[in-house]
Amino acid sequence: MTQQLENKKIVIVGGTSGIGFSAMQAFIKNGAQVVAMGLDIECLPVTKNCNYISGDARVEGAVEKAIELCVSKFGKFDGLMHVAGGSGRKWGDDALHKLTLAGWQKTLDLNLTSVMLSNRAAIKYFLKNEAGGSILNTGTVLAAHPSPKYFYTHAYAASKAAITGFSKSIAAYYASFNIRINVIAPALTNTPMSERAVNRKDIVSFIKSKQPLDGGRVGRPSDIDEAACYFMSEGSKFTTGQVLNIDGGWSVSEGQYPDL
Repeated sequence: MTQQLENKKIVIVGGTSGIGFSAMQAFIKNGAQVVAMGLDIECLPVTKNCNYISGDARVEGAVEKAIELCVSKFGKFDGLMHVAGGSGRKWGDDALHKLTLAGWQKTLDLNLTSVMLSNRAAIKYFLKNEAGGSILNTGTVLAAHPSPKYFYTHAYAASKAAITGFSKSIAAYYASFNIRINVIAPALTNTPMSERAVNRKDIVSFIKSKQPLDGGRVGRPSDIDEAACYFMSEGSKFTTGQVLNIDGGWSVSEGQYPDL
């Protein structure tokens, strides 16, 4: 029986932890070979179907090296999943009246400039080799469905919302080249980036009604795996410029604030 991603060669930017690491395992399980790029690759086992490369997605040329490794190890490059990004709280991202310029700029570099650089690298490869391909970017449900009491880092929301506009724009431009670009938008998911939120009882209580599916819980990285496999597969060959919320019902649920 043919596997969903058989013979697919994929680069995951931010593939060494959280959502990206889970997707990497799912891709391999479904027949792909993967290069996972991240800042920390120590103690991660290299196998015949997976190689790791250290790199910062904000640095020009870093993703090109990951694509080159994919081609040298596996013979070609078919798809890019960009997960790398995160909170800018440590730099000063906050509510607007407290947001620092450094917080704004560093958060945009982390979440938006990195996407531009990785997507540009993938597009250049596809065009040069006259090959179609798939790009999957990672946004957030907060880009279109804010939650002001607990999640109010405005630079983060702006940078992730911009990923949607950027992705739709390039999806339109490159559709005739058989290059497709889509976005997944998770809600609160248990990853290293969300440690602050998932360890707060008030937020977890809020999530019970804000993400009511499956008992009202924080998302798991594995909740995104099947969608990621779809977008990397030939099953999505007629799909581009789309945003898929994988949010446990966040975008259609009001949520209730507990009396604490």
